Amino acid sequence: MTISRRELLARTGFGLGTAALSALAAPKASPHFAPKAKRVIFLFQAGGPSHLDLLDHKPFIKNRFNEDIPPSIFGTQRITGMVAHQDRFPVMPTMYGFKQHGQCGQWLSDLLPETGKIANELCVLRGMHTEAINHDPAITFIQTGSQLPGRPSMGAWVDYGLGSENANLPAFVVLNSTPSNGMADQGLLARLWGAGFLPSRYQGVQFRSGGDAVLHLSNPPGISREQRRGQLDGLAALNKRLHERVGDPEIETRIAQYEMAFRMQASVPELVDASKEPEHVLAMYGEDVKKPGSFAANCLLARRLAERDVRFIQLYHRGWDHHGGLTEKMPSLARDVDGPSAALVRDLKQRGMLDDTLVIWGGEFGRTPYAQGPSKPDSYGRDHHGRVFSLWMAGGGVKRGLSYGASDEYGFNVAEGGVHVHDLQATILHLLGIDHLRLTYLFQGRQFRLTDVHGRVVKEILA
Repeated sequence: MTISRRELLARTGFGLGTAALSALAAPKASPHFAPKAKRVIFLFQAGGPSHLDLLDHKPFIKNRFNEDIPPSIFGTQRITGMVAHQDRFPVMPTMYGFKQHGQCGQWLSDLLPETGKIANELCVLRGMHTEAINHDPAITFIQTGSQLPGRPSMGAWVDYGLGSENANLPAFVVLNSTPSNGMADQGLLARLWGAGFLPSRYQGVQFRSGGDAVLHLSNPPGISREQRRGQLDGLAALNKRLHERVGDPEIETRIAQYEMAFRMQASVPELVDASKEPEHVLAMYGEDVKKPGSFAANCLLARRLAERDVRFIQLYHRGWDHHGGLTEKMPSLARDVDGPSAALVRDLKQRGMLDDTLVIWGGEFGRTPYAQGPSKPDSYGRDHHGRVFSLWMAGGGVKRGLSYGASDEYGFNVAEGGVHVHDLQATILHLLGIDHLRLTYLFQGRQFRLTDVHGRVVKEILA
């Protein structure tokens, strides 16, 4: 008896996609040691939020408005093209007040009152530093470990090293929020959550705030779920035969991605539907939580992703590039992120998830202690500054109520407890149970890693 090619695929293809996924979705490797954190939520503030106006209290410069930064402090600091024309670099104190919060006495800006309420949960790093002085290299560096494009992103490395704990959702999800003032500033390129030279199945999956959460996820009109299942089984059979012949690993990736998309058709609509969240939870995140694409809505979605064991959740919030008009733009941005960030930490804690979820809040660098362009005590701008900046972490195995590291009295250089970008990356991997020296990938004859050729685990902040 002879059968047609279509009948052959229909009889033998069924289940091939599922079988392929079960093999491809298995964790790539086990942790190198017992992890403190199972997942990461990185609340990335793109554009460089000013540490001096938010997280780093510098009373020394309060009464030094318009004085020149001393040469002994300025040193050999590289400057950007934005201030290259300036004849002098006048001290610019913040116009915002700072208060101590919590039993730990954490100093935080008055722009962050809700963050102050979770001060006892925070580990604030005030000695962060980076070599990058412009946005694209700096964001690329903190996300991929290199200032040059082409390396895998941190989430891709984590997915490659640990794999997924949820077969129905990607291990690495990206959310982009829209500032309430509508000023997004710097663009974000998909390579920031790309897989680089790793197989493409490790790249982040971006969720959108309008229409389908993931592009092309819905079936076209007239195609049922059963028909889609049959099509995928037929494609899996063809791709399997092609892989046996040519051995290209990207063919396996294609099979896995088709299968993941099929499962996401069922899992994603339920995930992004927050209509059943209790009113008291929605109120905790603030009134913007019901606005798709807002930082508040994405913080809630990040918690829902974490509940479903998504390993790496990258949430971008733009608008922090304040070369001028900082005092006009900063309050609305701070309102965007202050309440929802604190709500996320509280929400995770009350669900018993904060201990194994690492939350990170920060940008690619800070802003200069000197003014850019004309300035008044209550109206100024600041340039990029990578010599020292601040970020905070919570949960996931870091010490609570800790302030680690410090800038000098001007907020210009690291004075103690310096944490390089590679140190931060090494520490994040360590908390996930990964030795950053051992998580490598052979490419073009070299073993690459996220932390490139240096980086240390900051053991002083580990709980």
